[in-house]
Amino acid sequence: MSVAATRPIWRVLAISSALVFLYAAVLMKLGHDLWTDENYSHGLLIPFVIGYILWSQRERFSREPVRPSFAWGLAAVVVALLGLWAGVAGAELFVQRLSLVLMLAGVVVYSLGVRFLKLILVPLGLLLLAIPIPAIVFNKIAFPLQLFASRCAVWAMSLLDIPVLRQGNVIELMPLDSRETRKLEVVEACSGIRSLMTLATLAVVFAYFTYPSPPAGGNGGGGIWSKITSYRFWRTFLIVMSAVPIAIFTNALRVSGTGVLARWYGTEVADGFFHSFSGWVIYIAAFVLLLGVGWVLDRFNPSRGQPKATTTSREPRSSDLESGSARSQVVPAEGAD
Repeated sequence: MSVAATRPIWRVLAISSALVFLYAAVLMKLGHDLWTDENYSHGLLIPFVIGYILWSQRERFSREPVRPSFAWGLAAVVVALLGLWAGVAGAELFVQRLSLVLMLAGVVVYSLGVRFLKLILVPLGLLLLAIPIPAIVFNKIAFPLQLFASRCAVWAMSLLDIPVLRQGNVIELMPLDSRETRKLEVVEACSGIRSLMTLATLAVVFAYFTYPSPPAGGNGGGGIWSKITSYRFWRTFLIVMSAVPIAIFTNALRVSGTGVLARWYGTEVADGFFHSFSGWVIYIAAFVLLLGVGWVLDRFNPSRGQPKATTTSREPRSSDLESGSARSQVVPAEGAD
């Protein structure tokens, strides 16, 4: 093996070792939080998904010319180091983890170029979705979702003429064959934010792997405005954004069903097997709805039914030119005996 071939390997090993040394504590704490926090348990699968995406795009990476951008890459690395220092000094885990994502982006730009950064935007986005958001932001999102789910449950029970009273996120009802009211609390775990985080990640993965090819005659190029106004951009945007209402709707449906069943079978249905089973059913239903959104959007694809554009092209080789010229020499002229 030549020195020129081994040099990139040693460079990758050196950079990887430096990153592990800098972010060892951050990675260990992140792994612990993903393992213990059920709201972000989907983050444990993110490294495998990112690895598969990078592996599946290895041929595209090998064709991309290496054009390092030292200025922009160095600037991103410096900002990431400052963010790591500020996060450690202020004991802010979210800033430290954001620093890791920015550091990875800066290293890619510094070593390979901006075009390579565009190729790994989806893996970086998935890594961001695996990072737990600050608790103050989490509570700002979770509590309104709790109230919305409880309102939906009360509304559904009222349609069925079930006597019910709501106080914040606590629902009071009287189950059948009971002489006293029972309370059904819509806790943080039932707010829907857990399914929202998971479904948003699935939406990004689904949109990425079903990203439509450019129509025949197009090469996927063009300016920024043409890309923003293209069907492929809006399809991706709508699929990802649809994860929010789908997650909220399915969770409200789950809480409403739990409230109705609590009237007939008691508040014990909110715990145990039914609670876990209904959670899995809701996940499956939400993902099916997400697939349905993608199917509907594909009906409006303007290039539907047209042949896909070929993305591979080959420059004519010198041997082809020589063989072509040789063939042209042996073709007899018209009228020759």
